[in-house]
Amino acid sequence: MNQAIRSAWVVAISMFALVLGSLTYVQFFQAQELKENDWNSRQLYQDFGRQRGAILVDGRAIAESVPSNDQFNFQRVYNDPELYAHLTGYYSLSLGTTQLETAESAILSGTSSSLFYDRVVQLFSGVGTQGASVELTIDPEIQRLAWDLIPDGQRGSIVVMEPSTGNILAMVSKPSFDPNLLAVHDTSVILENAAALSEQPGLSIYTNPATQSLVSPGSVFKLVDAAAALESGEYDAESEIPNPPALEFPGIDYALPNYVTGNCASRATADLEFALEQSCNTPFAQIAIDLGEEAIQEQAARFGFGEQLSIPTDVTASVFPSDLSETELAQSAVGQFDTRVTPLQMAMVASAIANDGELMQPQLIKSVRAPDLELIDAPQPELLRRSVSEATANQLTDWMVNVVDNGTAAGAQIPGVRVAGKTGTAEVTETGDNAWFTGFAPAEDPQVALSIVMENVDIPTGQQLTSPSAKRLIEAVLNR
Repeated sequence: MNQAIRSAWVVAISMFALVLGSLTYVQFFQAQELKENDWNSRQLYQDFGRQRGAILVDGRAIAESVPSNDQFNFQRVYNDPELYAHLTGYYSLSLGTTQLETAESAILSGTSSSLFYDRVVQLFSGVGTQGASVELTIDPEIQRLAWDLIPDGQRGSIVVMEPSTGNILAMVSKPSFDPNLLAVHDTSVILENAAALSEQPGLSIYTNPATQSLVSPGSVFKLVDAAAALESGEYDAESEIPNPPALEFPGIDYALPNYVTGNCASRATADLEFALEQSCNTPFAQIAIDLGEEAIQEQAARFGFGEQLSIPTDVTASVFPSDLSETELAQSAVGQFDTRVTPLQMAMVASAIANDGELMQPQLIKSVRAPDLELIDAPQPELLRRSVSEATANQLTDWMVNVVDNGTAAGAQIPGVRVAGKTGTAEVTETGDNAWFTGFAPAEDPQVALSIVMENVDIPTGQQLTSPSAKRLIEAVLNR
């Protein structure tokens, strides 16, 4: 009998230990994982009961939490919603968060470790948890101008940066949407609104096209080719490159045509200055073949290709393809085939050249402040890497100025200002192309770098929407 009792006690104690151990493991070791689980509705409802911090532009809230008369206490509100939707993203009861609402969620919700002291003070004062505010580097006037320069109904993106700091002054894309439609507290209404938005052509409510959409760059990629040529030591300003009307490949019935709209046909050979000025295809294709795939890939990587950045929102890595045939390499070198870039990437290429060859980390955050306005963080300019030598950057700058003064980017000319630029046209469909401009100014002391892409347009429309728009944006930045 005693043995039976002892056995029962051992079993009972063992089971109690197992239960206690399981509870301890869940509470202490799985707590954060459970808290962040998408199915944890209790945590989700608790988060919606907090006063989330504001996202600010020039001191004005573009996203803020205001009191609500329901069980959540606060309603997230977006001001100038379509203008900033791709930056703020949304804070949604049923769809979760995107963009800055995701990247800065710990700061905005007040749960970041940097806000521990504030939480203690709020606890003892009886005030509910409040999030910190996040101020952006965006200039509201430049942002508005960039937005207005993309026609309604046109798919396109514009990125404007400071080359010396990496600070992003403007980042816009169309089509856009109203995040308020996804931030309401009725889940059935959210799903109805999301379904309606999904029917809009070319619109994604989940991504920022300027940082997460990969598109064909066309001839703006020739800046990478030209940089690779100079950095290799095999080419310089005096080098003459074959410039045939089409580049033929042995054994296949295909020829890469030269750019037919400009003056490429006027020369049988071309130096790099003329090839950039008139955006000739065959010289740059020949350079890529002579240098080899690896050289172009390595130079692209030094400009940021293949790298997944955080600004602090996620940036999709731009792509220069690998394992290419000679024909595919030639096509890729002029920004076709499987070469794909984000608009931000091409602004980074221009910024690195403008900044004497040094590529700065792109940055959207100017400062973070606690609820009592105490400064928590103010990100400082950060060097990512040297993309090209100073000598190469200076040479590319001179050639890019020539592109604006005498070549395909004449629409970007500004009296009294030396503008450096490069245009591009990527053939993507039978009915339209991607039209590009990337560049910076003033050439001798760059204050602004930018990239513009208008998707699926004809060449005349693209020429009207890119270089002239670059001119207006540069003038606006220089006149601030």
